[in-house]
Order: sequence, then structure tokens, then C-alpha cells
Amino acid sequence: MPICRSALLAAAGLLVATAVAAQDPAKDYPTKPVRLIVPFPPGAINDSIGRMTATQLSARLGRQFIVDNRGGAGGIIGSEIAANAPNDGYTLLVVSLVNAVNPWLYKLPYDPLKSFEPIAILASAPNVLVVNPELPATSVKALVALAKEKPGQVQYASGGIGSFQHLGGELFKLTAGIDMLHVPFKGGGPAMVDVLGGHTKVIFATTITALPHIRSGKLRVLGLGGRERSPVLPEIPTIAEAGVPGYEAANWIGIVAPAGTPAAIVAKLHQEISAIQDQPDVKTQFAAEGVDILRMSSAEFGEFMVTEMGKWERVVKERGIKPE
Repeated sequence: MPICRSALLAAAGLLVATAVAAQDPAKDYPTKPVRLIVPFPPGAINDSIGRMTATQLSARLGRQFIVDNRGGAGGIIGSEIAANAPNDGYTLLVVSLVNAVNPWLYKLPYDPLKSFEPIAILASAPNVLVVNPELPATSVKALVALAKEKPGQVQYASGGIGSFQHLGGELFKLTAGIDMLHVPFKGGGPAMVDVLGGHTKVIFATTITALPHIRSGKLRVLGLGGRERSPVLPEIPTIAEAGVPGYEAANWIGIVAPAGTPAAIVAKLHQEISAIQDQPDVKTQFAAEGVDILRMSSAEFGEFMVTEMGKWERVVKERGIKPE
């Protein structure tokens, strides 16, 4: 029986389309819902930024990006799930500062760099150095001088050993060459309450938690831990320019995928995230969370994570920080 010419052409076309799709896995991506793992419970800064990004990606790509909170073990549980997921672009992971710190505190069941493909950094939330007004220090230089005059007597509060507040404080001590006494609490809330009450006098807080108390006059702000001044507090200098050169502490948030995820999918997601960052409403939403939008290529983000790991390795090891 002769084969119809049109049937042959249709079959050939199907083969070509299949070959093209195989060469470009991002062409129709995504064709089903994408899981975005947040390795912390709802409510944390990486959860809120992750959810905003997931909502925007869903709208732009026409498929739902579902946030999957897998908290526990300081972010390790959710990260391990992502590291072991299929590398097809349908499982992504929100990463943050803890991914650069955990390798020096714990034995991880995955490689913090080799197990993932960097996609995009989203934002940065610098810490802010605030003190109870009773403390006789009205500037960063004055606080450093006071700590040198009374080594180990100036106390700073944190949300616990290994927390962002703790790490920011230890980096400050290391960079300024001073000694302050760390007072850990069970969470950032109790730590802030203690500083407001005047028991401990110093805290390296997040901008969003400190801002209401700064504006009410209950806390005095000395400096910000970012690389540049914040639009939220434009009149406040960075800690580096206020007297401790080289100091920078910010809880960054980004997105990665399991190692081996096709480069075309990584590139497509990076392009979409860059477009999202340009949207005025997204800038407003991020600012409301006390974070600054950051931009890097996927390769630059990967290099940034390597640098951050080296930076916090020094802090953890030189300050002798041990997990609780």
C-alpha cells in the first residue's frame, strides 16, 4: 500500500519539532506546575520574597509556581529535598545567607555549591545597628570606642546562636577589633524586647523590625549593614562609612535549581525574574519588606555565593561559633 505523501511530511514535521524541543527544553517551559521550596516556615523574609516572586512567575509564564515550605534544621531539610529532586526545572529552591553559613556549622547531606545551579539573586536585606538611647554612644565610632574602653562589658542581643543578628554582631566585633558580650535569646522578638527594655543595649536587627522603634524614638540608629545607604533611611550612613571600613552584613535571598537543570531553563527563569524586578509594584512590595532589589547574572550569583561562604567561614571559625 503506497504511503501518503502528506503523512510522510507530517511525520517528518513531528520529528523536527521533537528534535527542536529536545534541543531547547525551555521553549514551552513550564508545561506543568513548578514547586518552589522555601526551607523555612511561613512568615520569614525569604518566605515572603519567595511568595512574591512565585506569584509574579505564575502570572508571566502561565503555570502555577507553588510555594512549598519545608522548614527544619536551619534550612537543611528543605535544601536536601531540592538537591535530590529531578533536575528538570520543576523544582526550585529559595536560598539565603544561611546557605553560606550552614556549611561551617553542620555536616550537610549535600554540597551547598555543587548540588545546585544558580538562577538569580532577588534581594538583599541589610542589618541595622540600633541601640537603646540609654547607651552613651551616638555613633558607630563612639560605640567602638566604648567597647574598647570596656572590653566585654557592652552587651548585644540576638535571636540565638548562628542567627543573622548573632553573625552580624560577630562580624562587627571581628572587623572593628573589639570585644562585646553576646546575649542570645530564643528568637529575634524576645531579643528586641530586651533591648527596648534597656537590659541589653545593642542589637543588629533587620530594618523592617527596627524601623517602627527608630521612628518612635525608642531606639537610636547608628548605621546600616548594607553596601550602600538604604532608601528607607537615606540619612543614615552605612556602618562601613561610619567608622568600620569593610563591614557588610545583609541577608540576601535568591533562587537556585538542582544541579544539571538545563541551561536554557535557567536562562529563561533568569530573564523572567529580571523582568519582574523592573516592575514598579514589585519594587514597592520589596521596599515594604525592608529589602533592596539586587541584580546579577546567574554566573555572578554563583560567584557571589562562593564569596559569601568564604566570608562567613572566617567569622564562624575565628569567633568559635558552635551550633546550639
